[in-house]
Parts: sequence; C-alpha cells; structure tokens
Amino acid sequence: MKIYIHQQDDWPNFKWKSDKFVGLLSEARNLQGRLFGKMESLGFDLRNEALLETLTLDVLKSSEIEGELLNPDQVRSSIARKLGMEIAGSVESDRNVDGVVEMMLDATQKCFKPLTKERLFDWHAALFPTGRSGMSKITVADWRKDTSGPMQVASGAMGKEKVHFQAPDSSRVDNEMNIFLDWFNNNSETDLVLKAAIAHLWFITIHPFDDGNGRIARALTDMLLALSDESTQRFYSMSAQIRRERKRYYEILEKTQKGNFDITEWIQWFLNCLINSLKSTDIVLNRVLFKAEFWKKHSETKMNERQKKLLNKILDGFEGKLTSSKWAKIAKCSKDTAIRDINDLISKNILKKEEAGGRSTSYELK
Repeated sequence: MKIYIHQQDDWPNFKWKSDKFVGLLSEARNLQGRLFGKMESLGFDLRNEALLETLTLDVLKSSEIEGELLNPDQVRSSIARKLGMEIAGSVESDRNVDGVVEMMLDATQKCFKPLTKERLFDWHAALFPTGRSGMSKITVADWRKDTSGPMQVASGAMGKEKVHFQAPDSSRVDNEMNIFLDWFNNNSETDLVLKAAIAHLWFITIHPFDDGNGRIARALTDMLLALSDESTQRFYSMSAQIRRERKRYYEILEKTQKGNFDITEWIQWFLNCLINSLKSTDIVLNRVLFKAEFWKKHSETKMNERQKKLLNKILDGFEGKLTSSKWAKIAKCSKDTAIRDINDLISKNILKKEEAGGRSTSYELK
C-alpha cells in the first residue's frame, strides 16, 4: 500500500495551483522589500546589531524545534566572533553551538555558492562533532544507512509510538539527493520564495541523514530566502516563526507527505508563516533601536564594566527575573557588590524594583 508521496509513481513531480496563493506570494515579496528598505535607512552599527539579533534567534529557535535548548549567550558570542563583530560580554561557546552557527552562517552568508553533497556533509559534521546524537552513535557526514530499521518520524512513549512518517529506503537516498541537488542548483524558473517552500518539503521527505534533517531543511530554507532577498544579511527568522507554529507545522507536513502531489496547501501554510515572520521583525528592530537610544542617552553616565554587561543582557532580552543573586553570578562578584551596583543604577534612574512581589526582590529597566 502506497501511503506516502515518495512511494508514488510520479514522485517528485509536485503540482500546485498558483491562483490559490498568488496574493500571499505578492504580500510576502512586498514585505521583504519594505523590510530591507527600512534596514537600509539604519546606520551600519544598527544593521549589524539587528543582523546579530536575528541570526541568534534563528539558531536558537531552529534547535529548540528539535527539543535542543542552546545557551543564548554562547550562540550570540559564536556568531559575533565568526562575523568579526565586537560585542560586550562575549563568552566561550561549546563545540555543538559553534557547529550549528557555522552551518547557518554558511547557508546564509554563502547563499550564492552551489549546494553540493560535500557541503551538506560538512553541515552534518558540524551539527554532530562527537559522531553521536544524544547517547546514540550515528552516521555522520554521509547518508543514513538504516542499519537498525526504516527511518521513521514517530511520537509517543516507547512501545506505544505513533508513526507519522516513514522516509524512503536508504538505498534510494543517494539517487534521490542527486535529483534534488540538480533541481536546487539549476531550477531558475520558479520564484525563489516558492522554491524555498518546495525545497523544505522535498528535503524533509527524503530525510537523508540519521539526525539533523529538520535543522538542515531550515538552513536550506534560509539559504533560498537569502537568495530571494539578494542579500546575505538576515533580518527575519523563519525558524522562530515555525517554532511558534510548531504544532501546525508538523500537522501540515504529515498531511502533505500522506497526500498526492498537489502541495498547494503546504505552500499556503509556508507563505503565511513567512509573512508572519516578516511582520514580527518589528520586535527585533524595536529592541535594537531601543538599545541604541538607551546607550546614546547614557553615553555620559558613569558605570563600571559589570553594570554595562548586565544592562546589555537586559537590553538583549534577559529571561526570567533579574535578582541580586543572578547579578552576582553573571558578573562574577559578591552579592554585596551586586547590591551596590544595582542601588547605584537605581539612584541614577536606570533600574527600579519590580512591583510584583515575591520571595526575592527583582529589578527591571525604569
């Protein structure tokens, strides 16, 4: 019984009804143009800050979709180092963080280079520097071998798993990827935003690797969207939006992979997700502009390095409550020193106590 589209005779001859999404495609293209016009009006430093914010968000959320929570400071520092940016409070980053960052930067900063098998293998090796996924040894920098059975996407408790999708047999992967890569590099007739939607679905359906297929599919999406923008600078995060719509993302993927070759509904979902992603850039931009305005306002205010470091953390989106204990831990100082730092900033009308009570006093920007 042929359950999945890759089992059908016409695979991979995708079809779609352009009239069903032409308005969405036009809106997405319009928003892309407006966003890049807005960014061009900013100064060099502000554009770099927005780029750093967006790439950090992209890496964090793409990993989060797979249940992997990366350290935001490590991700931000790794991106800054690799782009040659100077940032306050830079920290060392783990190998697995550097690997995800290297893949995403290679996809977006080198979007005009052809996509090859070797390049995909390099991305995969960067994602799994130890040759393991969790506690399991996996095939790295090569197509999957299916030595322990078919490649399946499943959920549920062990022994009670529900199979959502089964990928093509490993014996087919090399040929399937050759066809995909030829299309990816040579198809110039399809609008690049539309091509990003097709490539994402196509790659994730082949599922060529033992692990990391989702992250690589999203890197390919970013690569094609960068090409569509004709810019290596990224100011919106598709991965962040997919994370917000994760439940529907998996539902529409499963429905499409069990459907026929008409992928109109998938394309509609993808374009709506992209539009939402483009609209949400105001959050990142507003944060960048607020940060720039804050430091402009306080350019003459006397502060020590600990205070500057913690204020930058707040401005970059500090998660949770900022207490004196957290201040001391992050700034690597005593709690008494942290309290003096905080009280000094309160006296300068920069910080204030949060109104919400609790066991520990917390602080926020005034």
